[in-house]
Amino acid sequence: MKRTLAALCAAPLLGAALAAVGLAAPASAQLTGTLAKIDAANEIVIGHRETSIPFAWIESDGSAPKGYSVDLCLRIADAVKETLGKPDLGVRFVPVTPQTRIPLLANGTIDIECGSTTNNLTRQEQVSYLPVTFITGTKLLVKKDSGITTMADLVGKRIGLAQGTTNERVIKAAIEAQGLDVDVLNVKDHAEGFLSLETDRVDAYSTDHILLYGLITKARNPQDYAVVGDFLSYDPYALMVRRDDSAFQLLGTKVLADLFRTGEIREIYAKWFEPFPTNADVSEPPTELLQAAWRLNALPQ
Repeated sequence: MKRTLAALCAAPLLGAALAAVGLAAPASAQLTGTLAKIDAANEIVIGHRETSIPFAWIESDGSAPKGYSVDLCLRIADAVKETLGKPDLGVRFVPVTPQTRIPLLANGTIDIECGSTTNNLTRQEQVSYLPVTFITGTKLLVKKDSGITTMADLVGKRIGLAQGTTNERVIKAAIEAQGLDVDVLNVKDHAEGFLSLETDRVDAYSTDHILLYGLITKARNPQDYAVVGDFLSYDPYALMVRRDDSAFQLLGTKVLADLFRTGEIREIYAKWFEPFPTNADVSEPPTELLQAAWRLNALPQ
């Protein structure tokens, strides 16, 4: 059936008129992916680590998770509330481990992962990432009297590694490449790894250097431990989101870009790193490389 030019022009005008009187389709009908899921559930679910000081951890009193990454995720949650027009939107926290964080994000249990996760190409086959929020690398945590300062000093000894981490892959590759006789004890998370070192089940524990300093701050005798060795990897941290969800990824990117652009990220960083809230004697100013990453991701509006 032919339609006249007047009829074709009338259609968009009618739509505009309906919108003007509030009869257009509600915004929720246009939502997709994670935003639609959050809107339907009336809550955003944040996945967090339990022992990744100062990025995301919980105290023994069972209080809410806190840390640098948690603060950034709460900013994103605020933006979700504004986007959905739901100021009372619930925020629920779900603990994750290196083994569960990607599956729980992919299957919809959590909506965003806020911990200490390295952005790499292998993981991008399963998840997506927001802009870089921290940069670190793999090192060794040992007891000061152990005599261990490099990977070569681990010959005939045992090292603890958290399964499912980039550090596990890096250390195992270094052991193989250097032909070292080193025993590996796989642990669930950083807390178990540090306990293994504390109780002499292992001679070293390895993860990103900043997390090792975080573990020291919670030790009964912090002065007994040292972070040693060269950086064995480059690990840019970023918040994980689901793949193929451009709307939610854009929302998170906008929030972080604004923090980078205004410089507010520096204030948030100082709150958690200068000094660590778990030990005033430990402080980690942002490196020039991290500050450059913030500037590069301070995208204009």
